[in-house]
Order: sequence, then C-alpha cells, then structure tokens
Amino acid sequence: MSDNRLITKLEGIFTRFEKISEEVVSPEAMADMKRYIALNKEYKELQPIIELGNTYKIALSNLQEAKDILASEKDEDMREMARGEIDEIEPTIEPMEEQIKLMLIPADPQDSKNAILEIRGGAGGDEAAIFAGDLLRMYQKFCERRGWKTEINSESEGTAGGYKEVVLKVTGEGVYGIMKYESGVHRVQRVPQTETQGRVHTSASSVAVLPEAEEFDVEIKTEDIRKDTFCASGPGGQSVNTTYSAIRLTHIPTGIVVQCQDQKSQLKNYDKAFEELRTRIYNLEYQKYLDEISSKRKTMVSTGDRSAKIRTYNYPQGRMTDHRIGYTSYNLSAVMDGDLDEVIDKLIIAENAERLASAQDN
Repeated sequence: MSDNRLITKLEGIFTRFEKISEEVVSPEAMADMKRYIALNKEYKELQPIIELGNTYKIALSNLQEAKDILASEKDEDMREMARGEIDEIEPTIEPMEEQIKLMLIPADPQDSKNAILEIRGGAGGDEAAIFAGDLLRMYQKFCERRGWKTEINSESEGTAGGYKEVVLKVTGEGVYGIMKYESGVHRVQRVPQTETQGRVHTSASSVAVLPEAEEFDVEIKTEDIRKDTFCASGPGGQSVNTTYSAIRLTHIPTGIVVQCQDQKSQLKNYDKAFEELRTRIYNLEYQKYLDEISSKRKTMVSTGDRSAKIRTYNYPQGRMTDHRIGYTSYNLSAVMDGDLDEVIDKLIIAENAERLASAQDN
C-alpha cells in the first residue's frame, strides 16, 4: 500500500522545484549572485528526488490501473496480463518508498563541498609522524581512484620521515560528503622503523576534515587579517628557499593562523592560504552544527569527536578495524593503498539508517 504522507511530501517538493525553476532564470536572481548560486544548488539537489518521485508516481498509477483491470475485466488474457504487471510492480514500491524517505531527510548542507584535510602525528613521536605520512599517501591514492584533485597547502616534516603536520586540499564532486568520515584519531600497531628489538608499538595520528568555505559562505574584512611573509623550507629548489614566497595569515578577531609555502609565487600562496583561512573561520560556526547533531545521534559516523579513536591499523595481523561500526578488513595492504570504498560505504549505510530512524522518531 502506498504511503499517503509520502505522496503529500512529494507534492510539496514538486511545487518547490517548479518555483525554483522559475526563480533561477528571473532577472532578480541573476542580479544577485549569492541568491543565484543558492538557487542553482537547491535545484541540483532536488533533481534526483524529482526523478525518483516521478518514477514512483507512475508505478503507483500503473499498479492501480492493473488492479482495476483485474477487478473488472472478464477476459482471462487481460486478467493474466494485469496479474503479471502487479507481480512486477508491487515488489518495487516499498524499496522506492524507503529510498524517497531517505532522500527527503535533509542532508548535511556541506556534503557537496571540497574539503581540507589536516593530518597530524600524535602520540608516538617519530613513528606517529611516519604514520601520518602513510595516511597522507592513503588519502592521495583514494582521491586519485575517484578522480579528485589533491594539493598540499602546508607541511611540517618529521625528523625520521613522514609529517608532524600536513594540510591537504581535495577538490572534486561531493568530496566532503565522503571524506568527512575520516575525522578522528587513527591508531597504528606495528614494529616501527626506529625499533631495534622487533617490538610492536602503538602510535596515533589525528585527521580533521573541514568542508571548504566558498566565496559567499563567510565575509572576511581585509583589516582583520595580518599578513607575514617568510622563506619557505623543504623541497622546491633554491628559488623557494631563498625568496619570501611563503605566506602566513592571522585572523585577528579569532586568532586563527594559516600558512602556505608550496608555490613559488607569493600571490598563489596567498590565495591558497586565504582559502584555508576562510574555511577555518567558517568551520567555527559549522562546528556548532556538528555539536548539535552529535547530541542527537549515537554513532556520529559522519562527524564524531575529532579526538575520538575511530580506526585501528594492525600490521602484524594485516587488519583494519573501524570502531564506530565494528567493521574489520583483513586486507590492510589494499586499504593503505587507498582502497577505502568498502568501509566508507558501510559508514554511509550506518549513518543513513540512523538518520532514517531519527526522522521517524520525530
């Protein structure tokens, strides 16, 4: 049986979609770039619901028509055709309803954005920094598999390799909606390169994933920024290390400091640093949203406490375990080579189930 409440909600979505379709081409919207971008974004977000909603309505109409034929038609061939259509359509109705219900739940408004990843070596000294480098490579491989572009904004290398801290920008379609599941503490258990007696050590690195703020998401006053230039360090050749190309920006009201030194051009470093600064300021407000939903969800697979241990990589046993959903893979080498699809898919399923249950409770 069809869900009448679902049909009512869909009618509201159809009405909203028609209104947006008219507004987005209006002179008023085109004159207001911020409004135009917002309307375009909402239009694209509603399109999948509209398409599935239309398919659902057609299926209901065809099902009802077949039932009417079965109830009134005396010709046995027509009745048999009606039975076949009913048997074909009925099993599709409930799955479509569940999918529509899930699509009607408001998604994280940041899911479509690019992302900034900050990886830091934590407890474990040199080994934690080496592991942070392993995580960076894992994410770069994962992004490469998905056709996303990655750029290192800033880095601080470890004394024995890897990174004390590295900031990576990831650009592509729906990046944050996938990468947000990586926020938290990643623990590694293995024999470190620095260990001489073959003992297994436990170290950790933290990952913070931020949705990249877009131009109209936050307004930053020029007078609130202090700009410092300095000589870049690390790879890049003589021109990088001897010219004042590296940029450090300080947002005076919040105290947030970012820097970028990977480009030879001071202007390019400034632009990248400013993008990151805008993102970090924007995330001060976004964190309030995360805190709000964290009080309503049990697993918090999408965001979580960034200081919480979310995953363990055990090299002697060749396994990776995600503690939020109790998932274990015994193909650690593939995981470290960027094969994160299965664990992230399971995290998405877990979160969707949680969102659906929360919506039904409300």
